Amino acid sequence: MIELVKPTKENMAALEIYKANIAQSEEFHGVSDLNIISVDEWLQQCEDHSRGINLPDGFVPSSQFVAIRDDGKIVGSINIRHELNEHLLNSGGHIGYMVAPDERKKGYAKEILRLGLIKCKKLDIYKVLVTCKKSNLYSAKVVIANGGVLENEIPYKGDILQRYWINLTKEIKL
Repeated sequence: MIELVKPTKENMAALEIYKANIAQSEEFHGVSDLNIISVDEWLQQCEDHSRGINLPDGFVPSSQFVAIRDDGKIVGSINIRHELNEHLLNSGGHIGYMVAPDERKKGYAKEILRLGLIKCKKLDIYKVLVTCKKSNLYSAKVVIANGGVLENEIPYKGDILQRYWINLTKEIKL
Protein backbone atom coordinates (compact mmCIF):
# COMPACT_ATOMS: atom_id res chain seq x y z
CA MET A 1 0.00 0.00 0.00
CA ILE A 2 1.23 3.50 -0.81
CA GLU A 3 0.15 7.03 -0.08
CA LEU A 4 0.99 10.33 -1.77
CA VAL A 5 2.50 12.93 0.53
CA LYS A 6 4.23 16.24 0.05
CA PRO A 7 7.99 15.80 0.33
CA THR A 8 9.39 17.27 3.55
CA LYS A 9 12.57 17.30 5.60
CA GLU A 10 10.98 14.57 7.74
CA ASN A 11 11.46 12.12 4.88
CA MET A 12 14.93 13.41 3.92
CA ALA A 13 16.68 10.02 4.25
CA ALA A 14 14.08 8.33 2.04
CA LEU A 15 14.36 11.21 -0.46
CA GLU A 16 18.14 10.81 -0.67
CA ILE A 17 17.70 7.08 -1.38
CA TYR A 18 15.01 7.84 -3.98
CA LYS A 19 17.25 10.41 -5.66
CA ALA A 20 20.07 7.85 -5.93
CA ASN A 21 17.60 5.27 -7.23
CA ILE A 22 16.16 7.46 -10.00
CA ALA A 23 19.68 8.34 -11.17
CA GLN A 24 19.45 5.00 -13.03
CA SER A 25 16.64 6.37 -15.20
CA GLU A 26 16.92 7.84 -18.67
CA GLU A 27 13.89 10.11 -18.29
CA PHE A 28 12.76 12.07 -15.26
CA HIS A 29 9.01 12.66 -15.13
CA GLY A 30 7.30 13.78 -11.97
CA VAL A 31 10.46 14.75 -10.08
CA SER A 32 10.99 18.35 -11.23
CA ASP A 33 14.76 18.92 -10.85
CA LEU A 34 15.49 16.32 -8.15
CA ASN A 35 17.93 14.60 -10.50
CA ILE A 36 20.10 17.75 -10.81
CA ILE A 37 19.86 19.68 -7.52
CA SER A 38 20.27 18.77 -3.85
CA VAL A 39 17.30 17.41 -1.92
CA ASP A 40 17.29 20.56 0.25
CA GLU A 41 17.13 22.79 -2.83
CA TRP A 42 14.46 20.54 -4.33
CA LEU A 43 12.29 20.76 -1.22
CA GLN A 44 12.44 24.55 -1.41
CA GLN A 45 11.70 24.46 -5.13
CA CYS A 46 8.65 22.25 -4.53
CA GLU A 47 7.32 24.65 -1.92
CA ASP A 48 7.94 27.68 -4.13
CA HIS A 49 6.36 26.10 -7.20
CA SER A 50 3.28 25.06 -5.24
CA ARG A 51 2.78 28.73 -4.33
CA GLY A 52 3.60 29.96 -7.83
CA ILE A 53 6.80 31.76 -6.85
CA ASN A 54 10.29 31.56 -8.36
CA LEU A 55 8.87 29.81 -11.40
CA PRO A 56 11.22 29.57 -14.39
CA ASP A 57 9.91 31.03 -17.65
CA GLY A 58 7.22 28.81 -19.12
CA PHE A 59 6.47 27.02 -15.86
CA VAL A 60 3.11 27.02 -14.06
CA PRO A 61 2.31 26.44 -10.38
CA SER A 62 2.48 22.76 -9.47
CA SER A 63 2.19 20.40 -6.53
CA GLN A 64 4.82 17.73 -5.93
CA PHE A 65 4.06 14.47 -4.15
CA VAL A 66 6.06 11.35 -3.38
CA ALA A 67 4.59 7.87 -3.17
CA ILE A 68 5.61 6.31 0.12
CA ARG A 69 5.13 2.62 0.82
CA ASP A 70 4.16 1.30 4.27
CA ASP A 71 7.81 0.55 5.05
CA GLY A 72 8.78 4.20 4.46
CA LYS A 73 10.43 3.68 1.08
CA ILE A 74 9.64 6.21 -1.65
CA VAL A 75 8.63 4.14 -4.67
CA GLY A 76 7.67 6.99 -7.01
CA SER A 77 6.58 10.56 -7.41
CA ILE A 78 4.05 12.70 -9.20
CA ASN A 79 3.98 16.36 -10.16
CA ILE A 80 0.58 17.96 -10.77
CA ARG A 81 0.52 21.19 -12.75
CA HIS A 82 -2.32 23.43 -11.61
CA GLU A 83 -2.98 24.82 -15.09
CA LEU A 84 -1.90 24.36 -18.68
CA ASN A 85 0.03 26.83 -20.79
CA GLU A 86 0.43 26.34 -24.55
CA HIS A 87 3.47 24.06 -24.17
CA LEU A 88 1.82 21.85 -21.55
CA LEU A 89 -1.39 21.68 -23.58
CA ASN A 90 0.57 20.43 -26.56
CA SER A 91 3.11 18.13 -24.99
CA GLY A 92 3.35 18.06 -21.20
CA GLY A 93 -0.10 17.77 -19.69
CA HIS A 94 -1.18 18.26 -16.09
CA ILE A 95 0.74 15.31 -14.69
CA GLY A 96 4.21 13.87 -14.76
CA TYR A 97 4.85 10.74 -12.73
CA MET A 98 7.67 8.30 -12.20
CA VAL A 99 8.25 4.98 -10.50
CA ALA A 100 11.68 4.19 -9.07
CA PRO A 101 13.60 1.86 -11.42
CA ASP A 102 13.79 -0.95 -8.85
CA GLU A 103 10.03 -0.73 -8.15
CA ARG A 104 8.69 -0.88 -11.71
CA LYS A 105 6.18 -3.45 -12.96
CA LYS A 106 4.65 -3.86 -9.51
CA GLY A 107 1.48 -1.81 -10.13
CA TYR A 108 2.76 1.37 -8.48
CA ALA A 109 2.35 3.56 -11.58
CA LYS A 110 -1.36 2.79 -11.82
CA GLU A 111 -1.85 3.53 -8.13
CA ILE A 112 0.29 6.70 -8.19
CA LEU A 113 -1.77 8.08 -11.06
CA ARG A 114 -5.05 7.06 -9.37
CA LEU A 115 -4.04 8.83 -6.16
CA GLY A 116 -2.78 11.80 -8.18
CA LEU A 117 -6.19 12.16 -9.81
CA ILE A 118 -7.73 12.41 -6.35
CA LYS A 119 -5.27 15.24 -5.63
CA CYS A 120 -6.33 16.87 -8.91
CA LYS A 121 -9.94 16.99 -7.74
CA LYS A 122 -8.80 18.64 -4.50
CA LEU A 123 -7.03 21.23 -6.67
CA ASP A 124 -10.27 21.75 -8.67
CA ILE A 125 -8.80 20.18 -11.81
CA TYR A 126 -11.56 18.07 -13.31
CA LYS A 127 -10.35 17.60 -16.87
CA VAL A 128 -6.82 16.21 -16.71
CA LEU A 129 -4.41 15.90 -19.63
CA VAL A 130 -1.83 13.11 -19.38
CA THR A 131 0.66 12.46 -22.17
CA CYS A 132 3.05 9.64 -22.95
CA LYS A 133 5.19 8.45 -25.81
CA LYS A 134 3.47 5.91 -28.03
CA SER A 135 6.51 3.67 -27.61
CA ASN A 136 5.81 3.53 -23.85
CA LEU A 137 3.05 0.92 -23.95
CA TYR A 138 3.11 0.41 -20.19
CA SER A 139 2.44 4.09 -19.51
CA ALA A 140 -0.42 4.15 -22.00
CA LYS A 141 -1.99 1.14 -20.22
CA VAL A 142 -1.67 2.96 -16.88
CA VAL A 143 -3.38 6.07 -18.24
CA ILE A 144 -6.17 4.07 -19.90
CA ALA A 145 -6.71 2.04 -16.70
CA ASN A 146 -7.29 5.35 -14.91
CA GLY A 147 -9.92 6.52 -17.39
CA GLY A 148 -7.72 8.12 -20.03
CA VAL A 149 -9.32 8.63 -23.44
CA LEU A 150 -6.95 9.16 -26.34
CA GLU A 151 -7.59 12.49 -28.05
CA ASN A 152 -4.80 12.39 -30.61
CA GLU A 153 -1.21 11.58 -31.43
CA ILE A 154 1.38 14.16 -32.44
CA PRO A 155 5.01 13.97 -33.59
CA TYR A 156 7.35 14.55 -30.65
CA LYS A 157 11.15 14.36 -30.54
CA GLY A 158 11.48 11.49 -32.99
CA ASP A 159 8.53 9.62 -31.48
CA ILE A 160 4.77 9.99 -31.32
CA LEU A 161 3.20 11.61 -28.27
CA GLN A 162 -0.21 10.39 -27.20
CA ARG A 163 -2.52 12.90 -25.52
CA TYR A 164 -5.10 11.42 -23.13
CA TRP A 165 -7.85 13.25 -21.26
CA ILE A 166 -9.25 11.97 -17.99
CA ASN A 167 -12.63 13.39 -16.97
CA LEU A 168 -12.96 13.61 -13.18
CA THR A 169 -16.56 14.74 -13.01
CA LYS A 170 -17.43 11.15 -12.17
CA GLU A 171 -16.58 9.89 -8.70
CA ILE A 172 -13.14 8.35 -8.35
CA LYS A 173 -13.02 5.04 -6.52
CA LEU A 174 -10.97 5.35 -3.35
